[in-house]
This record gives sequence, C-alpha cells and structure tokens, in this order.
Amino acid sequence: MLKFLMIGIIGGSGLYEIEGVVIKEIKSVTTPFGMPSDYYRIGEISGRDVVFLPRHGSKHTIPPHRINYRANIWGFKELGVERILSISASGGISPEVGPGTIVVPDQIIDLTAGREGTFFEGEEGVFHIDLTDPYCNELREAIFASGKRSGIELKKSGTYICTNGPRLETRAEISFFSRIGADVVGMTAMPEASLAREAGLCYAGISVVTNYAAGLQEKKLTASEVIEVMSKTAERLKILLKVGFDLVPFERKCSCKDALNEAKI
Repeated sequence: MLKFLMIGIIGGSGLYEIEGVVIKEIKSVTTPFGMPSDYYRIGEISGRDVVFLPRHGSKHTIPPHRINYRANIWGFKELGVERILSISASGGISPEVGPGTIVVPDQIIDLTAGREGTFFEGEEGVFHIDLTDPYCNELREAIFASGKRSGIELKKSGTYICTNGPRLETRAEISFFSRIGADVVGMTAMPEASLAREAGLCYAGISVVTNYAAGLQEKKLTASEVIEVMSKTAERLKILLKVGFDLVPFERKCSCKDALNEAKI
C-alpha cells in the first residue's frame, strides 16, 4: 500500500484544531541553523500524515523579522515533509481583495532585508535557484480543487509583496506597491518560499486579507482588526485544508524537487 507524502502546514496555532485531525506526537527538532519557532505537531487525518508548525510560536511571541525561517523549513524536511502549505494574514492593496478574501498568490516581490535567506554558505558553494514561479503550481491546483469542492471562494492569483515588519506600511509605500503590481502585502512569505525551493519542497501560500492596506481607508489600522478577521475566516480555512488533504496527488510531478539541479556555480 502506498503511503502518502507528509504535508506541512505553517501558520497560526489554531490550525491544528481541524475537525478530524488527531495529533499523535509533539516533536522538537534541532537543526544546524538553530531552533524552529516551536514544536512540530504531527497528526493524521483520513490516513494522511500532517505536520503543523506555528510560525510565530504557539503564543505568537516571535515577530516576522525574527523568525528563524531556515530552521523552520529544515525541520519540516528533517521530519519527512515534502509539501508545505503556508497560511498567512495580509493587507489588501487591490480593490477586489477586501477583508475576508482568501488569496492563493502566484508571485512574490521581496522587500525584506537582513534575513538569512539560503542554506548554502561557505564550503557548500553558491546555488542560484530558479524562482520564476515561487509557488508550486501542482499544490496550488489542489487548493483550487478544494475550494471548488467545498464551495469556498478563492482569488486564484495575485502578487504578494513581502515587507520586513513588524511595523505596518506607510500610505506612500502602499501607493508605490500598488503601482508596481502588488495585490496583497505581508511579512512572512520570504525567505520562506525560497528556502522551501532550496530544500526541494513544494510550497504554496494561502493568504487571508484581514484589512485594507494603509491609506486605502481613513481609519487607523489595528492589530485587533487583523485578529478579528482571521478568527472569522478560521472555519473556512479549516474546511479548505481538510478537503484539500485528499486532493493533493501522491506523486510529485512538478519540478520543485529538482530545484538544485544545475543551480550550483
């Protein structure tokens, strides 16, 4: 009998409370790059192994610029995960992505600085991975199929612009981001996506728009607004993930696993 590949979910701590998920083990992983954000919760749903990790820690104490992205991704790979679904909150820039919209982005603009963004330093040599399409199309298609089957509306494309945080953006920055083609703004997609590619893992994002970005409305942006919208969207996310687990194909036919081929200088 074929055993399905393990799927990793990185996002808020409440995501592993999906109905039908049985947590079998809570595991600490030590990596060459330090400690991940938290313990990995290893569970099972419909006979399929799932690994959860709260990106900001279980008590949400790690700001986006302090997340050990390398350790998080390395830990997933160490546990045998080959596909990662990344759940994140974002601000809506495009008029059609208001609060509560679930976006499955297909592109990223990286404006972060100072984050450790590669596994390869020193004797390993330099690797220039192809990130033309930063998200795995095969995994994105499974998300789309899940949305259709569960009746959950999704925006099937969009450009995620990643800022350093933890502060929110200025009105002028959002205006600039809009002009260069960004649809949503967040703080965690990079270097998460590029590290997953270096590790040969499939990676796809599900971005929940929690608020309009700075300057698009007159009212002040608040953290409570983000928490409120994420809470309201949580049930839809859990249904989307639960249905989606069965729709991810067993065999990886995408090129993500071959990312290091001909990438070394």
